Amino acid sequence: MDADALARRCADRMYADDAASQALGITITDVAAGSAIASMVVREDMVNGHGMCHGGFLFTLADTAFAFACNTYDDVTVAAGADITFLEPVEAGARLVATAVEVARRGRSGLYDVTVRTHDGTVAAEFRGRSRSLGRPLL
Repeated sequence: MDADALARRCADRMYADDAASQALGITITDVAAGSAIASMVVREDMVNGHGMCHGGFLFTLADTAFAFACNTYDDVTVAAGADITFLEPVEAGARLVATAVEVARRGRSGLYDVTVRTHDGTVAAEFRGRSRSLGRPLL
């Protein structure tokens, strides 16, 4: 099986059991070895007291893209840490797209960058995740 087909099988398996992403309306629109794209529409119940998307939901979307990107190798991998920089406010109704790319993967550790954009291409947030393989197969 080629690397991208394996990545798709891993993503399908993960998504089937990902109740959090499903409940938030997050979808995985693309996946390949070491990368993933996740999208979500900001609902009214995701807006904070300032009338903008709560940062926790932006983090969750980015973290989801990160999780799917680092689990494309049939090796159960979890977050070892992550940070996010919020760059632009996002309003209810906005469609967000988070694009995760692998920066480095050595042994059981990985480094991934995720850019979260609004539907018009505005960069709303930048996320960096550090992963750790648990050394067991996903499939």
